[in-house]
Amino acid sequence: MPITPRNLARHELIGLEGKVVKSSHKGYVGIKGLVVDETRNMLVFLSPEGRFKRVPKQVSTFRFKLPDGRLVEVEGWRILGRPEDRVKKLGRRW
Repeated sequence: MPITPRNLARHELIGLEGKVVKSSHKGYVGIKGLVVDETRNMLVFLSPEGRFKRVPKQVSTFRFKLPDGRLVEVEGWRILGRPEDRVKKLGRRW
């Protein structure tokens, strides 16, 4: 199934380009790069400078670039949880 804005929260985020557009912690705003890892509460970005940046999901809003070039903003609380558990939540509405 292709990634669309509607089903992004149920897909694997690793491999997507992303950026932190809002956060309650101002130091996270502007972090961008390729998502290289995802845990229950964090996204790990590989920045253009080659550094790994860890950003908590709960307090941030992210903008992801989909494979077809569209940009989608997602509030971090919507993608909380382990990726494999998010995929299993078929009955819940996102």
